[in-house]
Amino acid sequence: MPIHEEMPGLVLERLAPMIAYIDQESDEKVDEIQVRTDEEAKLEINKVVKQQTEKIAEFYARKFRQVDIQHKVHTSNTANHARIECLKERERLTNEVLDGARQDLSMISADKNRYPHILKGLIMQGLLQLLEKEVILRCRKEDESLIENILQDILDEQEKICDFKTVVKIDNENFLGNNCSGGVELRTESGKIAVKSTLESRLELIAGQIMPQIRTALFGQNPNRAFFE
Repeated sequence: MPIHEEMPGLVLERLAPMIAYIDQESDEKVDEIQVRTDEEAKLEINKVVKQQTEKIAEFYARKFRQVDIQHKVHTSNTANHARIECLKERERLTNEVLDGARQDLSMISADKNRYPHILKGLIMQGLLQLLEKEVILRCRKEDESLIENILQDILDEQEKICDFKTVVKIDNENFLGNNCSGGVELRTESGKIAVKSTLESRLELIAGQIMPQIRTALFGQNPNRAFFE
């Protein structure tokens, strides 16, 4: 009997293994495609997740750096402000000590026993700095008579030291002001060279020399400084 004349049931029976094979292969292909698709999807998803994670991490890292920088700037500004305020306060207290010393200078000139000797030394120092044969001397009005009394002794001693005699003229028209506690100002006849030899000028000179000791007395030893300046 020709194949086309076979019973339909017999044909289906003969095709069943082939159909089953095709179905199985189809299922396997589907599974394979599914697995590959899942793997590719997983890779893509992981890639996207990684990218997003990196973006988020970078975003927060940048934010953290900004916050950290702001914190450091704020801390630095605060520290600098505190340091500046501390330095200002130290300067104020140091100046307060010097101001107190300036006010006490008047006590030196008020000491009738010590002041003549101190004034003599101030005039001698000024003369030795100038080393001129003619000198103009300015003093306080209240010191004029005292200087007239001690001046010759000073000039005699100066002549022994310098081997020449100096003529000193007291300027009785331009006395030192009330802000001067004592001492003198000396200048050459031409006025081109002048020397301050007042109690105030000596205080400024000494203050500059002993400033480290003053600061140590006020604020303690600086651990970063091995020696006094």
